[in-house]
Formats: sequence, C-alpha cells, structure tokens
Amino acid sequence: MLRKDPIVVGKIYHVYSRGVAKGAICEGESDSWRFLQGLVLFNDTKSAANILWRLQRNRGRLTMNVLKEYIVSDDGEREPLVRIMAYCIMGNHYHLLVEEIQEGGITKFMRKLGTGYARYFNNKYERVGPLFQSRFKNVLVDDERYLQYLLVYINVLNPAGIIEPNWKEQGIQDVEKVLKFTEEYQWSSHADYQGKRGSLILDRGILGELLPTPRAYTALVRVVLEAKKYAEIEHLTLE
Repeated sequence: MLRKDPIVVGKIYHVYSRGVAKGAICEGESDSWRFLQGLVLFNDTKSAANILWRLQRNRGRLTMNVLKEYIVSDDGEREPLVRIMAYCIMGNHYHLLVEEIQEGGITKFMRKLGTGYARYFNNKYERVGPLFQSRFKNVLVDDERYLQYLLVYINVLNPAGIIEPNWKEQGIQDVEKVLKFTEEYQWSSHADYQGKRGSLILDRGILGELLPTPRAYTALVRVVLEAKKYAEIEHLTLE
C-alpha cells in the first residue's frame, strides 16, 4: 500500500522507492556510485545538469573525489533541498532518512534524483520507460527512539537481507555474521556513522546529537540486533 504522510518543514521522514516490477535499479558498482553521486548533485536548488556537463567535459570519469574537489572550488553557494541523514542502496530499491528543510524540498529532490538517475540508467542499458515503481513512499518519524532504530534498519538490516533473507520473519540468526558483512557493504551510510568514512552526502542533524560518537552508534547497532528492537518499527519500514 502506498504510504504518503504529509511532508512538513522540520520533520524527518523515511523515504523508499524500488524498481518497476521489483526490477534492478543498479546492475553493478558503477551504477551504485552514480546513484551516490546523484544524492550529492541533485540535493541543491540549482540544476545539476551544468555541473555534470562541466565535470565530465573537464575531468572525464566522475568520481566522488572529483565531485568533492568541484564542490569545494565552486564559486556558487549550494542550497540543499533536504537534510540526508542516512541512506542505503540495494539492487532493486533504496532507502533514505531525510529531513524537510525547505517547503517542497523532499518532493523536488526526489523528482530530480529519480529523473536524473533514470535517464542515466536508461541510456546506459538502452532501455525505455519508467525505472522506479510509481511515486516514492514516505512515512513520518517523530519519535527519537524509533528514529535511532530506523537508522539501524536502513544502514544494517537492509544489507543483512542479502545473507539472511528471512530475518523479518525469523529475526537475525547470526548477529556477528551480520555485523561482519555490513562492515564491508559500501552502499549504506553505516561506515560514516562508524567514523570510518567521511561523506559529502550526509548531514546527521539530530542524529549527530543522539549518537555523538562512533562508539555510541556501534553500541546502538548491537542492541537493536541482539534485542530485536527492529520489531518495534515495522510501521516505519514501508516494505
């Protein structure tokens, strides 16, 4: 069922979208990197088209390091549409934890992200038609405890489904195995919260206050997995 809570400035939302007919939105690492780049480029009130053109023309292959260099040296002030607090990209869907920081920001950002990435994907794989299934889903997260559990759901439990596909029905069977696997998963913000990676994408907002250190975040992850706290946020998971 499509979930669409009213979007209000200052509120935090879990946002989710998946491929048409549960089809792939990322066929390989280059696609996942391109999606991550989109989270940076399209989170701006200005059009990203000129940035993409200039980067690709002047520097060839667009990498996150090149993108960072461009943003730092760019004369224009960036004006984010949303605060991206967490993300996870999977083969056929993605999750974002975002705060509405200006009127209509989430809707504009999701439109730019979806359109821009679909254009790239369709061109690359010579396909036509929509890439994503219908409109994105969103649900309001207005409880700080649930917000932290949802962070673990996005960063850890989504990738965990690759090695424990039945965890929702049976619970996590091997916590240590899941922790080890997610340590190596590149396509979520898990490593950023662990303090192992800096990010152009994230602005943690209140989560930076609730989880001020990597140790606090790591402790939270273990508690959520071992005590099965994820069962308390089924109403926020959107799947």
